[in-house]
Amino acid sequence: MRRVLIANRGEIAVRIIRACRELNLETVAVYSEADAASLHVRMADEAVAIGPPPALRSYLNIPRLMQVAVDTGCDAVHPGYGFLSENPAFAQVCEAMGITFVGPSSATLRLLGDKIAARDLAARAGVPVVPGSARPLVSLEEACALARQVGYPVLLKALAGGGGRGIRLVRDEEGLRRRWELAAEEARTAFGSPELYLEKYLEHPRHIEIQVLADARGNLVHLGERDCSLQRRRQKVLEECPSPALDEGMRRTLARAALRIMRAARYRGAGTVEFLVAGDAYYFLEVNARIQVEHPVTEMVWGVDLVQEQLRIAAGQPLRFSQGELRPRGWALEMRICAEDPDEDFLPCPGTLVAYRPPGGPGVRVDDGVYPGWTIPPHYDSLLAKLTVWGPTRQEAVARARRALLEYVIEGVRTTIPLHLRLLDDPFFRRGEASTVYLDRSADP
Repeated sequence: MRRVLIANRGEIAVRIIRACRELNLETVAVYSEADAASLHVRMADEAVAIGPPPALRSYLNIPRLMQVAVDTGCDAVHPGYGFLSENPAFAQVCEAMGITFVGPSSATLRLLGDKIAARDLAARAGVPVVPGSARPLVSLEEACALARQVGYPVLLKALAGGGGRGIRLVRDEEGLRRRWELAAEEARTAFGSPELYLEKYLEHPRHIEIQVLADARGNLVHLGERDCSLQRRRQKVLEECPSPALDEGMRRTLARAALRIMRAARYRGAGTVEFLVAGDAYYFLEVNARIQVEHPVTEMVWGVDLVQEQLRIAAGQPLRFSQGELRPRGWALEMRICAEDPDEDFLPCPGTLVAYRPPGGPGVRVDDGVYPGWTIPPHYDSLLAKLTVWGPTRQEAVARARRALLEYVIEGVRTTIPLHLRLLDDPFFRRGEASTVYLDRSADP
């Protein structure tokens, strides 16, 4: 591997460029017309325009991306997260053209991207799954019968969905009948497939995910868990590592379950196995077959550069450490800093950054892709930066997070910094008791 095309934008593109530079790999950035002045464009060794801002005509345009890879002499493609990162067709094109896809094989992506097949894989690996569909639902009547069997409330999900999208909560049969056609049409529009499946809805679960690294030789390790329970409308807001809700027994159980699933999937690269935990029970949710937005908390606690490991594994290198050599240390929190107004129902706030000064000091890390004077385009996700802090204990990490948030200067747009400050002072959060529905049920956390 010598030259890497980065098929993404924003802070994750910058993150990949930095990892490549430390490994002496050249980088080629791509950008839409709206991102011509973006930081990742300035930082890469070469940058190529790929089309207008709608993602379908730029960042999701597989033929255009592959043409750029060929024209610029790239022998690898890193997809980051979102966009084409879990698209088996994109990985398959790379494989057919002899270009390394930094991630799992197209066959693995296809398997894990099928929610029903992934549930079946987990069940065959001896891992509990949330009660629900064993196959895509073929009719409303079948859905109603299954919902009566597992018990309301249930979640109606798009089979091709992901990232917390394509999900509807249904509390009774009347609601299911009312939402069925609308959910199918939304799934068709957003994901290209109207197929739906159904799962039992757990009222107050914790969202726990296990980070896994696996090489092409069958070696696998886990790097502990992340607690992603603080969510708004199933979109993660604040993550931490480790989880304040797990005892050592559950921690080991989840890690072993994640490794069984990834081994059964013949996984290669960095990936995350997500679980819902309710009391002493746990259930497989899904596999994210890519680098996660919240990967920095794991890096700060476990001392491993996950993006560099992705690149090494994709280049055919074996894992550089065994499970016994990995040791966690301390506590880390990540806060997603978005250009949204938390006091106006999280209204997106695109605009120009009049001033931008990130915090610093001991134990503080900022992953961003912005700078003073940059204009935030309205076409993409509102994430500006990720503020990650580390401390020897959770209490010290929380104190450091609060200090760093107060130090952050962002002028010109509203951000979610006030929300994070409220969260850090919230008694439920401080006691480690917030579940996945806490933010949605608390108008003023």
